[in-house]
Amino acid sequence: MKTKIRRILPGESFRVLAIAACIGLMAGAANILFRTTVGLVHETIFVGGSELLGVAQGGLYLLLLPLIPLCGMVLLIPLSLLFPGEINGYGFPKFLRQVNLEGGIVRFRTIPLKILSCALTIGSGGSAGVEGPIAQVGGAVGSQVGQFFRVSGSRMKVFIAAGCAGGVAAMFNAPIAGVFFAAEIVLLGTYEIGSFAALVISSAMATVVSRGYYGGSPAFPIPAYEIVNSLIEIPLYSLMGVVMGLVAVLHIHVFYTIRDRFAALSLHPQLKPLVGALGLGVLAMGFPQIMGDGYHYLEEVLAGHGVFWVMVALIFLKIAATALTLGSGGAGGVFAPALFIGAVTGGAFGSAAHSLLPQYTANPGAYAAVGIGAFLAAATHAPLTAIFLLFEMTGNYLIIIPIMLSSIIGTVVASRLNPDSIDTVDFSRDGIDLHEGREISVMKSIKVGRVISEDVDFISEQANVDQLLTIFSMARDSFYFPVVDESGRMTGVVSLQDVKSILHDEELRLSARVGNICTRKVVVLTPEDNLHTAMALFDAKGLEEIPVVEAEDNRWVVGMLKRREVIAAYNKEVLRRGISERVAPVSSVSAE
Repeated sequence: MKTKIRRILPGESFRVLAIAACIGLMAGAANILFRTTVGLVHETIFVGGSELLGVAQGGLYLLLLPLIPLCGMVLLIPLSLLFPGEINGYGFPKFLRQVNLEGGIVRFRTIPLKILSCALTIGSGGSAGVEGPIAQVGGAVGSQVGQFFRVSGSRMKVFIAAGCAGGVAAMFNAPIAGVFFAAEIVLLGTYEIGSFAALVISSAMATVVSRGYYGGSPAFPIPAYEIVNSLIEIPLYSLMGVVMGLVAVLHIHVFYTIRDRFAALSLHPQLKPLVGALGLGVLAMGFPQIMGDGYHYLEEVLAGHGVFWVMVALIFLKIAATALTLGSGGAGGVFAPALFIGAVTGGAFGSAAHSLLPQYTANPGAYAAVGIGAFLAAATHAPLTAIFLLFEMTGNYLIIIPIMLSSIIGTVVASRLNPDSIDTVDFSRDGIDLHEGREISVMKSIKVGRVISEDVDFISEQANVDQLLTIFSMARDSFYFPVVDESGRMTGVVSLQDVKSILHDEELRLSARVGNICTRKVVVLTPEDNLHTAMALFDAKGLEEIPVVEAEDNRWVVGMLKRREVIAAYNKEVLRRGISERVAPVSSVSAE
C-alpha cells in the first residue's frame, strides 16, 4: 500500500507538501479533540466541583477550593503509574530533545496521553496551558506520518514541525504565528525554504479546520488598539520591554527552582502533584484568577478593567502557581501562563503610565495586549512568534511597532541575564546547546587526530636558509614547516614569507639560521581538539596549515592539519550521517 501511494504522488516536493497538508488537517482535528476534552473535564471537575462544594458562595466554603485541583491530580495518578515518565511535568523540553537529538520518533500513545493528562490538570484548575501540549500532539501526528512513510531524519523533523505549526495555528486561529512557532522554537531557527513551505501548508490547513468548527474569532478577543502619542508612548513601550525581560528571567528562575525543590523532596512521586495542587488551591483562595489558563481574567485586563494592585499581585502569584502546578508533576504547558503574566504585567505598567500621563497614553488594555507578546518573546526567546501572534489576533497594523520594540528589547534583556529560554534550561544543564546548528555539531564531533597528515617535513633551527629553500622546492603541497630543536621538539614555524627579505642576499642565505628567522609564536592544536576549534583558528589567523603537537606543554609534532582536509572530513561525515538518518527511522519503526 505504501509503495502504491508513493507511485501515485508526483514529484518529491509535491509529495512533501501534500503530506504536510494532511498533517495540518489531522493537527486541526486533534486540536478540536483536545479543546473539547479540556472543556468537558473543566465542566465536570471544576464547574461541577465548585457547585457541589459551594465554593461560589464564598466565605468559609472557599477553604474547600484546594480540593478541586487536588481531585484532578488524584485522577492523574493511574496514568502516571501506567506510563511512568510520560505524564508528569512540563514535557516540551523532552519533546524538543526527541525532535532535535533523538531522531524524532514519537509514539502514537503520546497523542491520547497528552490530551488526557493535560485535560485533567488544566480542567481541574491547574495553572498550565494547552498550547505547548497541542504542539506536542501535532508533532506526534507528524512523527507518525513520517514513520509510516519511513522518511529520513531531516524529513522527519520537517513533518513534526509541520504538525506543531498546525496545532498552534489551530489553537490560536493564527496561521502565521503557528509557522514561526515551529520555525523558531521547534526547528530552533535552522530551517530551509522547502521545510518552511511545509510549515505554511500545514498551518493553513489546520486553521481551515479550526475556523470551520469554531469560527473566525481568535483564542481570546483583543480590543481595538491605538497609539495616542508616539513620542511619549514608544519610549514607554521600550521601557516596558525591559520590565518584561526582567520578569521573564524571574519566571524562569522561580519555575526551575521550585521544580528542583520538588525533585529533591523526599516524598513518593505520586504524592508530589497533590502537594503542588494543594499549594495552588491555597493561593487561589485569595486570587482565583490564577487557576487554569486564566483566559477569562485576561480578557478583562485586555479591556482595560484590571485593578493595578491586583494585577501586580497576579504577576508573582501566577508565576508561583505555574511553578507549583508543573514543577510538582502536573501536566501542561507554559504558553498560556506566559500570556497571562505578560498581560497583567503590561496592564499594571499601562495603568501606572496612564495615571501619570492620561492625555498622552492609551488605555491600559493596549499595554496589556503588547505585554502578551513581549513577555512571550522574552520567556521563549522567540520574538517573531510573539510579533505575528499579536498582529494576527488584533488585525491592527498599528500594534506592530510597539510589539516589535517591546519583544526585541525584552528578548535581549532576558537573554543577556539568562542565556536560556524556559525551554532550554535542562539542555544547558546537560551541556547541550540546541542552537549550535548541524554544521557546528558535526565539526565538534570530529577530533583533529582523525584528520591530521603525519607525513611532515621538519627542519632544524640550526639549518641555513639555502637548506630551507631546498626543502621548499621538494615540498608538494605544504606551506609551513615546523622548526625543531636538538631534542626534536617544535620551537617555531617557518614559511616562504619568512625568507623573502633575504632571498637575493647570497651571504645572508648561507649565514642566517632558520632559528633566527622563524616565527616563534605558533598557533598549535592537539589531537584531542575538534575541527570546530581548528576551523575557528584557520579563519581567525588566516592560516592554511596548523601544527598538531602531543600537548601544549609537550610540543612534539605529531602531524600537520590542513584546511582542505578539515573541509573534506566534514563533507564525509555529513554524507555518512545522511545515510544513517535514512536507515534509522526504518529500524526504529521495525523495532516498535
